[in-house]
Amino acid sequence: MESLIEFSDFTFKYRSQTEPTLYDINLKINRGEKILIIGPSGSGKSTLAHCINGLVPFSYSGETKGDLKIKGKDHKKLGIFDISKVVGTVLQDSDGQFVALTVAEDIAFALENDIVVQSEMRERVKKVAGQVEIEDFLSQSPTELSGGQKQRVSMAGVMIDDVEVLLFDEPLANLDPSTGKRAIALIDDLKKQEDKTVIIIEHRLEDALYKDVDRIILISEGRIVSDTAPAELLCSDMLIRNGIREPLYITALKHAGCVITEEDHPEHIETMDLSDHAHKVRDFYKTIGRKNDNISTETILEVKDLSFSYDNEKPVLKDINIAVRKGEMIAIVGKNGAGKSTLASLICGFNSPDKGSILLNGSDISPLSIKERGEKIGLVMQNPNHMMSKPMIFDETALGLRTRGVSEEEIKERVNKTLKICGLYPFRNWPVSALSYGQKKRVTIASILVMDPEIIILDEPTAGQDYRHYTEIMEFLKGLHEESGITIIMITHDMHLMLEYTDRAIVLADGRVLMDAAPSRVLTDEEIAERAYLKKTSLYDLALKCDMKDPSDFVEKFIYFERSERARGDLYG
Repeated sequence: MESLIEFSDFTFKYRSQTEPTLYDINLKINRGEKILIIGPSGSGKSTLAHCINGLVPFSYSGETKGDLKIKGKDHKKLGIFDISKVVGTVLQDSDGQFVALTVAEDIAFALENDIVVQSEMRERVKKVAGQVEIEDFLSQSPTELSGGQKQRVSMAGVMIDDVEVLLFDEPLANLDPSTGKRAIALIDDLKKQEDKTVIIIEHRLEDALYKDVDRIILISEGRIVSDTAPAELLCSDMLIRNGIREPLYITALKHAGCVITEEDHPEHIETMDLSDHAHKVRDFYKTIGRKNDNISTETILEVKDLSFSYDNEKPVLKDINIAVRKGEMIAIVGKNGAGKSTLASLICGFNSPDKGSILLNGSDISPLSIKERGEKIGLVMQNPNHMMSKPMIFDETALGLRTRGVSEEEIKERVNKTLKICGLYPFRNWPVSALSYGQKKRVTIASILVMDPEIIILDEPTAGQDYRHYTEIMEFLKGLHEESGITIIMITHDMHLMLEYTDRAIVLADGRVLMDAAPSRVLTDEEIAERAYLKKTSLYDLALKCDMKDPSDFVEKFIYFERSERARGDLYG
């Protein structure tokens, strides 16, 4: 097979660092392959991607040893422009990739630079827009589109140059589960129909494996620790040892005492051979208990008959009624554009409802200012860049306390404690601009947690987080919730987060509450999952394949088992 990208004994060290980020990388990516690159935050996978697309060394300078060849040529001699004609990159944050006022203009940007004639430009834009199914949005502004639609515009923008390699940087990070599945399916279709070489960098392993990949490259501490077929990796303990979340059905099978082999075809639960394992799973189910619900019956937050629209014509939320009990940990879920973030903005006072009311501890909060609400209800926004106002990490985290007039001695103690919990203490004196997207997310969480509010609303708290940091943050929130009784509301696309950490799930679809129930019930209801663009948990499919009468009960009991094991410190060592 023809090698498009080849690393040979490649080591790279950023100019500002004392130690290399990548060590002795030996990797070949052949024409037509589909590669998944995984690894914990800080492992070097983003730097590896930057080497492939030319940002290293042309935008991020440093010291290089060894060789990297793109289509047989030294990447340094090619230059970033020539590399961009081979490798097209779709960024995690689509907003940072847009350069024009309309979708059509944005797609055509590369052609305009190449001085392509207008007639040919229009034809090519129309063709590539059709390939990614956005031909009906060409006259719209990219900023007006949903997360999934924005991603498709970015894909079209790199495909217009007819690149040979498509590089995706965490394509699922900001998408609802159903849209994420469609994105993975679209990437797979493009790879097959257009004969592209595809490289995907992604934290959500189970979702990324919705469609087959040829190889999974596992990176840890700057080194490639595994380069193998998915089946072989899933049968090993390499994922857990390196801080990567296994697919849930794999975890359940292992807890049931099953020894998984490559012959079982474990890449997909739908096609996995469970003939030797089903009885063990059923026996395991009989041994595990169920969570006792000790949540207070006192209501802390109530939304009554709430409706809202941005333009006084098309309603975003319609007749919303929600009661949140004191000390609850709940999830608000639903597809992109369902109104989840809008609901949070109304609670926090950024917008005013067209009708209805919001009560906090039984009192209408409509007279309260944004600042007054912020002292009781803390919001961690989805995009960390929208919350940053200070150049340094410590100062950003301390901003709210300083505004309240807290003493510098107390600020130092509280900020350092919070930064340690959020895994950011070593970076306390760093500039915010030096952080990755996921690290910025943790800074915004820290800046709210340090304020000790009654309610915390987190909009996509785990976006961009690897399993280790996801667990650290969620275990902290869970501990804070258990120790102080704080109420936590999470707007999330992460179905595992909803299952593992929340007591209740409120499902929004088309501006209405579709379901309000235990997470295990929501993610085992096929009709609800389809209407709200959710994704049925693979535990449900596992239970069905093992002939269980009540798949929802199995899901609920397994999640309780995992919580109990983690509380005892037994889970994953």
